[in-house]
Amino acid sequence: MTPYDTSHACRPEPLQGGALWRRTLRIPMRDGIRLAADLYSASPEPEAEATALPVLLERTPYGRRAQRGSDQDRSDAPVPQPEDIARHFTEARYHVVRQDCRGRGDSEGTFVKYLGEGPDGADTIAWLRNQPWCDGRVVMTGVSYSAHVQAAAAAEGATGLAAMFQDSGGFSSAYDAGMRMGGAFELKQVTWAVRHAVQSPEAAADPVLSEALRRVDLAGWFGAMPWRPGCTPLRHLSAYEDFLLEQWRQDTFGDYYRNPAIYGRGFYERFPDAPSLHMGSWYDPYVRSTIENFTALRELKSASSYLVMGPWTHGHRCERYAGDVDFGPRATLDGNLAPSYLEFRRRWFDRALGREGSEGSEGIEGSDVNAGNPGSRSPGSRSPGSPESEDLPAVQYFLMGGGDGRRDAAGRMRHGGVWRTDTQWPPASTAPVALYLRVPGTTDDALTVAPPTAAVASVTYDFDPRHPVPTMGGQVTSGEPVMTGGAYDQNAPDARVYGAREPYLPLDSRPDVISLSTAPLERDVVLAGPVSARLYISTTAPDTDFTIKLIDVHPPNADYPHGFAMNLTDGIVRCRFHRSFERPELLTPNEVYRIEVTAPDTANRFAAGHRIRLDVSSSNFPRFDVNTNTGEPEAAARRTAVAVNTVHMDAERPSHLRVWLEGGADALA
Repeated sequence: MTPYDTSHACRPEPLQGGALWRRTLRIPMRDGIRLAADLYSASPEPEAEATALPVLLERTPYGRRAQRGSDQDRSDAPVPQPEDIARHFTEARYHVVRQDCRGRGDSEGTFVKYLGEGPDGADTIAWLRNQPWCDGRVVMTGVSYSAHVQAAAAAEGATGLAAMFQDSGGFSSAYDAGMRMGGAFELKQVTWAVRHAVQSPEAAADPVLSEALRRVDLAGWFGAMPWRPGCTPLRHLSAYEDFLLEQWRQDTFGDYYRNPAIYGRGFYERFPDAPSLHMGSWYDPYVRSTIENFTALRELKSASSYLVMGPWTHGHRCERYAGDVDFGPRATLDGNLAPSYLEFRRRWFDRALGREGSEGSEGIEGSDVNAGNPGSRSPGSRSPGSPESEDLPAVQYFLMGGGDGRRDAAGRMRHGGVWRTDTQWPPASTAPVALYLRVPGTTDDALTVAPPTAAVASVTYDFDPRHPVPTMGGQVTSGEPVMTGGAYDQNAPDARVYGAREPYLPLDSRPDVISLSTAPLERDVVLAGPVSARLYISTTAPDTDFTIKLIDVHPPNADYPHGFAMNLTDGIVRCRFHRSFERPELLTPNEVYRIEVTAPDTANRFAAGHRIRLDVSSSNFPRFDVNTNTGEPEAAARRTAVAVNTVHMDAERPSHLRVWLEGGADALA
């Protein structure tokens, strides 16, 4: 019997002098569509090998043979080519399969972002398991979209999915992170769609279409929102415009967002009981999904789950900086958690599959990494597949902070940081603390652990949707050319910031930003865990938004005479969802409501002399679409109105920030 239907495979071709062989596969899906994939193996006829091997599967919409920056292996080396990555694993006795997603690359069908990836992934795994060169175990791996497709396949209950390495993706709920947050639409979906429409099979087949897409003025289009069908940056490619507008129109949490491909939370019981590693970064849009997937699977499954959180932007694990902030030589994955990203993955795959005689990914000893001993083991740990004998820390996270706050040779602020380990998230040493809001200017301590006593206290501002607060860094990816992720000085917007205007005053100088800070800290304060704010609000509008931003305020020095206000994390909530994301309800003007604004988790050391700062406002554009304040859905509105918004801060309406501090409230005593 042949190993596969010859109509689904091409002849093998030698690569790298015959050290690696590649064969193109055409894998059939349940609806008859065939998806293109490359099989990499150490021999031209893998079925001739003495034993079948595990298969490492990566599914991608970005071109299965394309070099990608997110594949960076070491900070001191070029980005490896796909065949170099494949050879690393074939030499370790794996087969590697890289597949184009439906409607992308050489695969048949029509591309619809996210929603069909579960069945396609499950069908691909089932087909691979039936090949004689597969030992029945398929391990999924990959970054970003290639992590999303793993959760999508797992939610289908894919038999044979033996382990998952989800790097910077994998939706727990796309409504909460990745597509929407707090009911607001994440406009990176637009910039992503335009960029990848240029690389679509449709554009490749039509030079006129390709040129039209290349000439799209995204910055101009962002100034012309809201859009309508046929009047968007994707007006020339209807398939992409259709799925983008459908994402934007679907503003409530309904059946659309309950699709298993983007709602792992609703289908965790279907996930195979297999080891999983969840890697993310503090300046990535998928912080909440990464942490929730880790905590949920660790609780529900007998196989172990692991969490790795670095200080990077999306997929940039080999960089020591994010935006205008440098986190020092300890920040990279390579040289700290492992010699390289490839080696980190290979060791973990070997351990996850229990492969005899393999060297696994080693942990890091103690609460802080010793830069000279990055490979030392953490005591009392257990292996990925067995909760009883772990030899890898359950949680490895980078605690930002501790640097001298001066400017380095590259022009970035030295914030510093160290790696830490723990058995859980939030870390066992932390506890939730409420920091109450006081009216700024009335005290040097507008954020304090003491509840308010005033009978009446509030701050009111006008929110004009035509002049939103500009996005300045944060948990952003795929946002270019209108926004970029990372840590930036909120005191110093410049021409790089979309919507910022001369003379480029600090963001907290705007009258629609309420900026509240603690007094200068008397000693270091470590924050690690969830971040949220309970706000008591009222408004003159039937609907409006409220945003929060957590900031580490460095004191002035010779390089930064104005100090450095470093953004850590931010969140948003659309008030018509104050009771339920399933059933929006307009507000009664001037009535007081209690709302919860959730921001992604973070980990930071606020050094002595620094301040903890919270900025409250009503927009963060273009990261999120702007509420029109009219009560109409944003995707259908053509007009806007100014909302007069109030945040109450009195004894009966004690608005407060909730953070997790090492030592609890005693940290600020």
